[in-house]
Amino acid sequence: MAGSTTAERGERQQESSGPPPLLRSRRARLRALVILGLVLVFLGIPTVWLFYGSDWLRAEHVSVSGTRVLTPTQVTAAADVPLGKPLVSVDTDAIETRLRQKLPRIDSVDVTRSWPHGIDLKVVERTPVLIVQKGGKFIEVDDEGVRFATVSKAPKGVPALQLALSRSSSAAASLRRFGESRLVREAVDVARAVPAVVARDTRTVKVRSYDDISLELRDGRTVAWGSSEKGAAKARTLTALMKASPGARYFDVSVPTAPASSGS
Repeated sequence: MAGSTTAERGERQQESSGPPPLLRSRRARLRALVILGLVLVFLGIPTVWLFYGSDWLRAEHVSVSGTRVLTPTQVTAAADVPLGKPLVSVDTDAIETRLRQKLPRIDSVDVTRSWPHGIDLKVVERTPVLIVQKGGKFIEVDDEGVRFATVSKAPKGVPALQLALSRSSSAAASLRRFGESRLVREAVDVARAVPAVVARDTRTVKVRSYDDISLELRDGRTVAWGSSEKGAAKARTLTALMKASPGARYFDVSVPTAPASSGS
């Protein structure tokens, strides 16, 4: 009887030595993945319980920083943090939304978790640059033209906004074209551009039309500013003009390249 061929001997040798190397490698990787999955499951269950089921990581207190006019108590009440809930599940975006809706004085707020038990609220309040008198109250206006609070006492050093819109055709056209809100923002831009030394002495920012805004200083001097355009150039011109004419009572920088002053 003839002996087995070389091919037959090779097949018997492969059968006796087990699966091919590539198949053994795949099976080894599969076993490793299964083992890893089981380990993660066993590790994940206590982790989930730690964050959501235990009493160790729950919201227990709220800290507030950055307030100037508002009190921490007011901020905490408006935030309405769900104390006792798992800290990881506290909706920080919802807290921020509540604070901005309930307390318009807040310009921005950073809400963060302070592990293991706290919620931190870092508040930035709006700063008034103008006030509008209405009856016996004062409405505060910030640097974006937002009327954010009504107070019974005018904040010190903040000029009053006076909308002195005349019945002239130009003033009426300005109001129709831009609207009162835009004119208020123009006044805000002027108040921001005024040199610091002049801003401290400014009593009133008067708006007659879009391009007719003036300043009344506390010592009775007047500055014709014009529109809010070219604010930086007008500020530099006004500073130089006041130095050159210290006794003047009226300054006109509405056209900064052709300023004028008068009175004594």
